[in-house]
Amino acid sequence: MPESPETHVIDYRAAEQLLAARDPRGAVKLLDSVIAAHPENTAARLLRARAFFAAAQLRPAELEFELVLEREPDNAYAHFALARTYQRAGRPDQATRHFRLAAALDPKPEYLKAARFDSDARDADSPGADSPAD
Repeated sequence: MPESPETHVIDYRAAEQLLAARDPRGAVKLLDSVIAAHPENTAARLLRARAFFAAAQLRPAELEFELVLEREPDNAYAHFALARTYQRAGRPDQATRHFRLAAALDPKPEYLKAARFDSDARDADSPGADSPAD
């Protein structure tokens, strides 16, 4: 039976449910066919990126979040999620950049907290702020 647009919508919704039920690998499997049929679908790519992240597949998550941001550079959530991905991968400088972009685009409390703008101000006022950490 050939796949229809309705099948892809059903698969997308099922993938959302699988991700919510903590089955990110199952979600990825469903989303692979949706994205194969609709590679331009940013929502499906964002959901697949979230699923990769939840499955601790950081490189695929990073690539998907970056693709979403190429298409939607003002997507605060994608910046925030990419920052979390970089953070988990041990790349704090890249994480900070995207946390700050997320906070600048959408000043949600969790974005502002992650961006740590206030800690920069405190650090600049403290003695020895310009010296490297020991």
